[in-house]
Amino acid sequence: MEKEVGKVVHFFGHVNAAVIALTDDLKIGDTVKFVRHDEEVFHQKIESMQIEHKAVNEAKSGEEAAVKVDHKVKQGTKVYKIEE
Repeated sequence: MEKEVGKVVHFFGHVNAAVIALTDDLKIGDTVKFVRHDEEVFHQKIESMQIEHKAVNEAKSGEEAAVKVDHKVKQGTKVYKIEE
């Protein structure tokens, strides 16, 4: 099962981090997929997340969290949490 949890609002190429504006909670260990134009770009497990340059284990709906990503991702890309 998949649930949309937000969208990418910024990408920092020099550190491979995507800032996600969250519409639902997200935490370390969650598996997410990045979708652009209804096609999956890639999926990965969340291993590193920060809010305001501070490492956190989870982020709540309404917050913007920066997550380390495996690949470049464009602004506007939707983020879905994959739930078993």
